[in-house]
Amino acid sequence: MTRVYLECGQKWTFACALDWPGWCRRAKGDEAAVEELLMYADRYAAVLGEGFAPAEPTIVGRVTGNATTDFGAPAVPTEWDLETLDDSELERQLGQLAQIWSYLDTVVANAPTSLRKGPRGGGRDRDDVRRHVIEAERSYAPKAGARVPPRTPWEKQRAMITEAFGRREDGQWPARYVLRRMAWHVLDHAWEIEDRSD
Repeated sequence: MTRVYLECGQKWTFACALDWPGWCRRAKGDEAAVEELLMYADRYAAVLGEGFAPAEPTIVGRVTGNATTDFGAPAVPTEWDLETLDDSELERQLGQLAQIWSYLDTVVANAPTSLRKGPRGGGRDRDDVRRHVIEAERSYAPKAGARVPPRTPWEKQRAMITEAFGRREDGQWPARYVLRRMAWHVLDHAWEIEDRSD
């Protein structure tokens, strides 16, 4: 069983796989969100490789979204995130986060500097997206119990975050949620860069 929950805002619904960090997509309505999640299964598998082996998705419940949900980002920790991550599961999910980080690095290295603009002429270019991910990740760090000073090199920042998870520091969010939220953000922007590359 692949456990999926729905985060339901007024505008968007996110379908998120609880045990596969980063596999989370949005659409308008419950069914459409689940369909969008499944449409991205192959793309997610290309990131994780043979380690990705999902079963049939099962909706375990819903949470009420907020303004951030409707802005376009999952934003609500769930009751399932209070489940303890044992050592093997923590190691597995941290390994997946590391793969997602590595995937973004490869995407950035291969992307053009200027990305195709959106229909209204908006959108960041490659290096701006990269900087945004770095800063967002630093802002997530305290949620995992890490304090990352500004201008910390990205590799060190990632190591500090990973070490905080390993020490099981008391963060502001449950570890399961921080991992899933961080992985989603990194992967969402990796795919954005891919989709907007010429």
